[in-house]
Amino acid sequence: MSGDGSAGSPPAPSLPPAGPLEPWPDTVRWQSISSDQIWVELIRLAVALIVLVLGLSVAWAVSGSWFLGAAVGLVLLFGVLRSVAIVRAVRAWGYAEREDDLLVRHGLLVRRLSIVPYSRMQFVDVSAGPLERAFGLATVQLHTAAAATDARVPGLRPAEASRLRDRLTALGEDRAEGL
Repeated sequence: MSGDGSAGSPPAPSLPPAGPLEPWPDTVRWQSISSDQIWVELIRLAVALIVLVLGLSVAWAVSGSWFLGAAVGLVLLFGVLRSVAIVRAVRAWGYAEREDDLLVRHGLLVRRLSIVPYSRMQFVDVSAGPLERAFGLATVQLHTAAAATDARVPGLRPAEASRLRDRLTALGEDRAEGL
């Protein structure tokens, strides 16, 4: 008899602790970014690919070199592979607001988790380029004293970006006063 009050009941299975290679804590509620960010990234890729393919195609037509024809094919193959990666990468973005810090996650092959303490924030930017504005999106950029800890959350609706900016600014000011 162990005397722990669990007479006869099997021990509860314990979950293995999250290791350093599993940076997405399950204990927080992750907010995802808008799936419209996929279109923004795909359009950016398409513009770059069009310029590159047109340039290579003109050079191929003028020179007739098989090497340039192969390069056009490789660029198109890269575009298809990158399109798939963009869809998966945008879905990997997320952020979570905790009591003392903001968590930002992203990455597929190399997963990255940035933890930005509210007390370390110097200022918060909200920006939206022409493509982002066309899709009704904005990016929140957090700046700290150490550039390596800066974090950004793209693909937010303007109302959510403003709410997050205001909340982070208020929390940053409150936490900085306590230092």
